[in-house]
Amino acid sequence: MENRIAVIGIIVENYDSVEKLNGLLHDYADCIVGRMGIPYRKRHVNIISVAVDAPQDVISALAGKIGMLDGISAKAAYSSAIFNEK
Repeated sequence: MENRIAVIGIIVENYDSVEKLNGLLHDYADCIVGRMGIPYRKRHVNIISVAVDAPQDVISALAGKIGMLDGISAKAAYSSAIFNEK
C-alpha cells in the first residue's frame, strides 16, 4: 500500500458542526500525525490544519467528508513523496 503525506486545511464557520468534525477526526485518528487549530476571533472562524499519513484515497475521503459538513470547508495539499507501507 502506498501512503502519502498531506495537510488538510479546514475553515470552520459554523460552530454547530464542530462535534461532527471532531467525530470524523476521531474516526481517522490512526492516520493523523498532528493537528493545529487557530481561533480567529476577529472574523469568527476557526482555522485548522491536520497533517496526515495515509493512502491517497483515505486522505481524499476524509477531506471530502469534512467538506460536506455544514459551514466547514476543507482542501488537501499532498506531498509528492510516496511511501510503501507493509
